[in-house]
Amino acid sequence: MTLEQATLDQLWDFQNPAASEEAFRRALADPAYDGAELAELTTQLGRAIGLQGRFEEADELLDAIDAEQDPTIAVRVLLERGRVLNSAGHAAMAVPLFEQAAELGEHLGEEFLAADALHMLALADSGHAESWTRAGVEYASGAHSPRVQRWCVGLHGNLGWHLLDAGEAHRALVEFQLAEQWAVRVGTPDQVEWARRGIGACRSAGA
Repeated sequence: MTLEQATLDQLWDFQNPAASEEAFRRALADPAYDGAELAELTTQLGRAIGLQGRFEEADELLDAIDAEQDPTIAVRVLLERGRVLNSAGHAAMAVPLFEQAAELGEHLGEEFLAADALHMLALADSGHAESWTRAGVEYASGAHSPRVQRWCVGLHGNLGWHLLDAGEAHRALVEFQLAEQWAVRVGTPDQVEWARRGIGACRSAGA
């Protein structure tokens, strides 16, 4: 049996990957978790380690996971392998892993993971960032869970920064405004502030 996303959310502090690493190590020492749950926690430990730039260590940890024991774990392993590659500067190698994760996640009905994979494709495959973002928003906005719908904040916001960097401030403004709308609806106060910073940056750029 796999874990609820809320359980993993409680262990994550994306502003402090080292603290997240410690939280996942403590969770892995908790006898309350079974084998599949431990494997899922290990994927997140690998992610926390990768975020600290320890790519080889993260790879070794992900290599040791038996991804065949549960399809959801297989999706998470694909996602985290892709993230490690992307963070290490190998975005082109990460793209097919994210594509597999999106396809398998959607097939399994794992809406959160499928939306996450589409979000990562929009980041890693920068030449197709807009089309991946549109696909991600279409998928996430129709999800049953507000937690999955929250991906629309990041998708619109990331595209906003991409367009702003490309000198398209007016188009970027639209994306940040959409990100703000989703953040107010289903997001967090930090996401609302993040979207508004983007709006401010577009205004400063003449949008």
